[in-house]
Amino acid sequence: MAKIDVKAVEKKIFESPTPKVTKVALAYSGGLDSTLCLELLRRKYGVKDENIIPVNVDVGQGDEDVKKARENAKVLKVKPIFIDAKREFVDNWLTKAIRANSDYNGYPVSTSMTRQLIAKLVAIEAVKAGADAVMEGSTGKGNDQYRMHNNFMLFGPKLTVLCPVRDFNLMRSEEEALCRAWGIPVDEIIAGGDDKTMWCRSIASGAVDLNQELPEGIWVWLTPPEKAPDKPEEIEIEFDAGLPVAMNGKKKGLDELVMDLNVIAGRNGIGRIDMFEDGIMCLKSREIYEAPAAHVIIKLHKDLEQACLTAEEIQFKKSVDAQWAFLTYQAAWHHPLHAALDAFIAETQKVVCGKYRVKLYKGNIEIVHRESATSLFTPEIRSIKSSGFDQRWSHDAAKVRGIPYEILAKRNETLKKLGKA
Repeated sequence: MAKIDVKAVEKKIFESPTPKVTKVALAYSGGLDSTLCLELLRRKYGVKDENIIPVNVDVGQGDEDVKKARENAKVLKVKPIFIDAKREFVDNWLTKAIRANSDYNGYPVSTSMTRQLIAKLVAIEAVKAGADAVMEGSTGKGNDQYRMHNNFMLFGPKLTVLCPVRDFNLMRSEEEALCRAWGIPVDEIIAGGDDKTMWCRSIASGAVDLNQELPEGIWVWLTPPEKAPDKPEEIEIEFDAGLPVAMNGKKKGLDELVMDLNVIAGRNGIGRIDMFEDGIMCLKSREIYEAPAAHVIIKLHKDLEQACLTAEEIQFKKSVDAQWAFLTYQAAWHHPLHAALDAFIAETQKVVCGKYRVKLYKGNIEIVHRESATSLFTPEIRSIKSSGFDQRWSHDAAKVRGIPYEILAKRNETLKKLGKA
């Protein structure tokens, strides 16, 4: 890789026009982008330290990430506002994601949710502090700029939105060079960094080449299947109203259950996602995720719905779930349609209750036992081994169902006679 000319990068930045702002709330994660943003507020935008409001939001990324944000803040000599939003994320976002079988073409829409929650909370803090602007570190090639902007506008419509990485057209390598030159902490394992929540971890989004080999040390929960234990591990998960409420016979809060399951499923080789993703701008990228708990929970939740919901509900809910994931991914969490979809999904979940025992082994999830008091599965009627259903009842029903096809056959004969077949 060619050496970056820091002076040329600085020239590009300092010669670019920017809006005049005096007090700015910054979405601060402690990662490369947001720490660079903080320094740009001082050097480029001329905002005084007392008017810089870094806001760090804990959405379940873990103590290590929060600690790193605090340490980097000390180096940068700022005192961020720390907001613990784990409860809000779990109760108002993650519960809906599970009930909607969150899946945007293979991705369990995690950052898609947390970016919008973070932006909402940053905007609220900005308005509360009397700021005239908000800042965040998205690129112009990705999705997060839309997720942040939409929520900034909804919760702080009079705020000016600053997005310097995008607006100064900075490449990742230029950001890294600037950080080194300006003494800003940089500690990425892989170029592009990561975004971790309790539900899913995104790795180097938009920065992974087509056939790039991934370093072994990038995983947090996942043990690659070939290195996972040679003996299967069994666990039991209980659902109530569409949500997991207990594991191995012990009642757990959703956040605790998800975090514990990430460890258990991850060590058994479950949760790796390597996919092509169509971003909001319809540009494809190769994306890497790890989501052990999400893989297990969504698989079991879908299976339980198959048992508990009617055929019509299942068929319709598939399209609702797909639209739910699409809207969430597309930065439209607060769109009126999203609320309407949530209402339908919530209504279906009252009967989605049951208990599963599953075997986890080298990346595989095998269901070994199911039970549900609200299931519509009735083997005493449906099973070919049962006498609870008199097969002769179906004779006339089959005849009635076949009448439209008799009519089609007659029309086909007419078309042949007319030479139009």
